[in-house]
Amino acid sequence: MIVAGLLACVACAGSSATPKAVPASETTPISPEATALPVVWHPASNTSWQWQLQGQPIDTSVRVDMYDIDLFDNTADVVAALHDQGRKVVCYVNAGGWEDWRSDAGQFPPDVLGKNLDGWEGEKWLDIRELDALGPILRSRMDLCRDKGFDGIEPDNVDGYTNDTGFLLTYEDQVTFNRWLAVGAHERGLSIGLKNDMDQIPDLLDDFDWALNEQCFQFDECETLAPFIEAGKPVFNVEYELEPDEFCDEAVAMGFNSLKKNWDLDAWRHAC
Repeated sequence: MIVAGLLACVACAGSSATPKAVPASETTPISPEATALPVVWHPASNTSWQWQLQGQPIDTSVRVDMYDIDLFDNTADVVAALHDQGRKVVCYVNAGGWEDWRSDAGQFPPDVLGKNLDGWEGEKWLDIRELDALGPILRSRMDLCRDKGFDGIEPDNVDGYTNDTGFLLTYEDQVTFNRWLAVGAHERGLSIGLKNDMDQIPDLLDDFDWALNEQCFQFDECETLAPFIEAGKPVFNVEYELEPDEFCDEAVAMGFNSLKKNWDLDAWRHAC
């Protein structure tokens, strides 16, 4: 029976029957242009910058490569004016926290709002595990960032798992959320920076294009940012309490783009 079966199969193989035609849609390769992500701007390791989140209008006279300004408080015309001066422009977005003064504040369901952010009136932590609820809101914000012409995005409060948020957020919850943000930004052609969240740099370095840090010199933790420099990705650092002569020399030696700023992040700056 086995021999007969083999002979039958040989006969089938030698059949002159016309093979079934395969539809062109199944054989034609997909064009790379059809699946490629938009081109994303990657700032150079040495990129001068201005960070102004308070005070209107934005002081556009600072001669720097990059501006980081608020998404909601600035129009497409402001972004275009900075582009006309040769600047790249990044939009600040509170990704892991809720702010009661934003135009979309009412879209957040009450059960995703956690404890108050210490020292920041009107702000609450978000339950970043609830992407079914948060996803549409944050996607709309990223869409607005893209549609206003921004080149990149600075998502704030992406280290909730290390804070008293009111939710039992884990390390993996944070990695998942931060990678979701990075994918969303890149899909829209936006560069994205990792804001603080220094303990997760080994896991998130490949997902983010640059880092923005506050006070690493004050707290003696700047070495944790070295992987970004080693990968050719810039580190943007701000100190509030230290004087420039207490951190600038070391910042320059480490290859950081460091500033001293006021706590309210108005137009004043001292660049290293």
